[in-house]
Amino acid sequence: MPVASAGAVAGKATRVLVVGPSWVGDTVLAQPLLVRLHERSPGLVLDVLAPPWTAPLVRRMPEVNEVIENPFRHGELKVFARRRLGLELRKRGYQRAIVLPNSLKSALPPLFAAIARRTGYRGELRAGILNDVRRLDEARLPLLVERFAALAEAPGTPLRRPVPRPRLRADPINRSHALDRLRLATDQPVVAFCPGAEYGEAKRWPAEHFAALAGRVLAAGAQVWLFGSANDTSIGEAIANRCELPGVANLCGRTSLADAADLLSLAAVVVSNDSGLMHVAAALDRPLVALYGSSSPGYTPPLAPEARVLTLALPCSPCFERVCPLGHFKCLRDLAPERVWREIEAVTAGGWARSC
Repeated sequence: MPVASAGAVAGKATRVLVVGPSWVGDTVLAQPLLVRLHERSPGLVLDVLAPPWTAPLVRRMPEVNEVIENPFRHGELKVFARRRLGLELRKRGYQRAIVLPNSLKSALPPLFAAIARRTGYRGELRAGILNDVRRLDEARLPLLVERFAALAEAPGTPLRRPVPRPRLRADPINRSHALDRLRLATDQPVVAFCPGAEYGEAKRWPAEHFAALAGRVLAAGAQVWLFGSANDTSIGEAIANRCELPGVANLCGRTSLADAADLLSLAAVVVSNDSGLMHVAAALDRPLVALYGSSSPGYTPPLAPEARVLTLALPCSPCFERVCPLGHFKCLRDLAPERVWREIEAVTAGGWARSC
């Protein structure tokens, strides 16, 4: 979408630009910030600069006036291209920008757009680029969702708690189209598995464990839908191929992010690694069992009332590494499928799993 396509909004409404995160999960966790900004400024016009892969989620957030797609890939500096983007953004008349990524390059477009107030946490060489620089107190703000939401407050003002929960809207029309295109039926309860994690294999529960759990789910009279990106296709195939019963649909790489969100809204329960889709499921209010290995539920927990977190809390975890530095991968390999099944029974109390 051309940046210059949106004209000025009538009147003197405050206009704010949020530079969104690059990760799907972080994008979901940024929504409470958007809610707080509207609470502080009724009538606010709030736009989000987001990469193409997260833009479909941002468009589901009612707080957002317009999504401007950020054309830059991970790691691309392209200063002159960022300057051109900033000059186009200048035409929109933003009074404030909030930069959520900590990188230097993410702060450049608001600078080139001459946005008067540019807010963000101290990051790499950004002292002269942001002029409302915040120091992060990790002890006071242990959760990522809190760190984002705190940027809505005036400097030095304590975060007002509780922080709103992320909430996403499903699109029934798009969901119906996705069901037809993928030839999915809803006559049996749906258990959704999200077996991928873009960050790395140290966040992925083993495929053989997912397959064993799928067998238990199928025997209990439900069906299994596997969700993930094209990078997760082989993981999905490994799970489906290990199952001896029909009823497993490998949707990895076959849905857009918007399709995946809409289909996840049908799940009786979601079992997920610590991933972007885990946060999507939580924001859709799905009963959820979240599996943590190398990462920490103390930093990015699923923010849903019906979410249960499973972690072995080994002395070596969380290490936050992409690959197990000790080579044994015990933090997830030793998390048995039977234990996850018990959590499914607990989180669906009164539902299909409890009655089987």
